[in-house]
Amino acid sequence: MRRPVVVGAFEGWNDAADAATAVIDHIASSYPTDLIFELDSDDYYDYQMVRPQVVNDDDGREIVWPTTSVSVSHLPGRDVVLLKGPEPNLHWQRFCTSLVSAFRSLEPELVILLGAMLTDSPHSRPLPVTAASGDKALARALGLESSSYEGPTGITGVLGDACRRAGLREISLWASVPHYVAAPPNPKATLALLSRVEDLLDTALELDDLPELARAWTRGVDELAAEDTEISEYIESLEAQQDENELPQATGDSIAAEFERYLRRRGQDG
Repeated sequence: MRRPVVVGAFEGWNDAADAATAVIDHIASSYPTDLIFELDSDDYYDYQMVRPQVVNDDDGREIVWPTTSVSVSHLPGRDVVLLKGPEPNLHWQRFCTSLVSAFRSLEPELVILLGAMLTDSPHSRPLPVTAASGDKALARALGLESSSYEGPTGITGVLGDACRRAGLREISLWASVPHYVAAPPNPKATLALLSRVEDLLDTALELDDLPELARAWTRGVDELAAEDTEISEYIESLEAQQDENELPQATGDSIAAEFERYLRRRGQDG
């Protein structure tokens, strides 16, 4: 493989508004993509919790079983290994061991695990993306703050820890999804995650119509909020709180640096 990087996301607890798995779908649909393998669903899923789906196609009705798939998308300058599936119900340690074994055989430069969580971020502002890594050296190199979180975790956190213990460089990206518009899809959160993946790959990715979908989503929420005074006032309070918290960071130098990085990335494909 050419400079492989793993990018993965899981449906369910780790994926508010389906924003994280939408990144995987977007990359897979934007580049030539081949399926490498699928994990045996009988080993990891409780079918009463994650039920098989009946679909109709040209050949008739078919049962589609929940599974975790590993594919590879061929970008112009590198290969991106895509991991996607529902969060497993059973045998998490065995599940992670199987995936880490596969990753090690590919020798990826980096493993990027994506998630999305419901927060009190206002939809009208850029949706924050939090980056973290259990690899202290990598965290220092990327300027990441150490996480002080303690509590329940999902398969994203467990797999990230397994990657680190196996000597793989891993980083997790979590998008903030406004809790008052939690229904999928959320193209704005997906675009925010995809932009951070671009930063880590130092490669411009095809965005297709995602920016326009994100703008349309924002306009739609604006229109709905305008119909309810209580919701509008609540959103305004969230905006004021976020603007106050981020004011020290919103300097001209930081904005200029971000813009220069964007232009440099786009210039690689220009």
